[in-house]
Amino acid sequence: MKRVFAAVLALTLMNYAAMLVWTLPRLAGAAAGLLPFDLRPFGYGFHETRAYLAVLNSDGREFYLTTQHWLDTTYPALLAVSLILALHLLLASRQAWLAYAASVVAVAGAVFDYMENAAVAGLLRAGAESVTQGMVTWSSAATMAKSAATGAVMAVVVIAGARLLWLRWKGA
Repeated sequence: MKRVFAAVLALTLMNYAAMLVWTLPRLAGAAAGLLPFDLRPFGYGFHETRAYLAVLNSDGREFYLTTQHWLDTTYPALLAVSLILALHLLLASRQAWLAYAASVVAVAGAVFDYMENAAVAGLLRAGAESVTQGMVTWSSAATMAKSAATGAVMAVVVIAGARLLWLRWKGA
């Protein structure tokens, strides 16, 4: 299971790195420095959304709908699998219930990410003049739910990993 985890984690990190160093900075540049919706963990309001859509150039809009969303089609699933494998490697022997509970939250985070992608695509297609408050509310809620679920699971993984390291260090 450790080799499978290492392989999935490597794919997840490569996917994330491509977004972090290529697509997301390009999208910010295409929108006069404003952050893409995916990078707003606390959500966004109607006026913020309209401002982003108004300054996002047509090449940026197309890049968001194609390249960014293509990468973000594989990333949520890869991240969820990476987190689930990490949880089970770190917790299965002592706290299997926590590994299973957090795994459910990891899957929910991926589902929220896919919901966010669909909602953001709707915003991008609508444009600044046609976007509605309801569209923004739905998209922002999906972004915040994704961020909360993923952040919570990552916190469990980090704490479980730190605890394991502490126990090993203390026992050595």
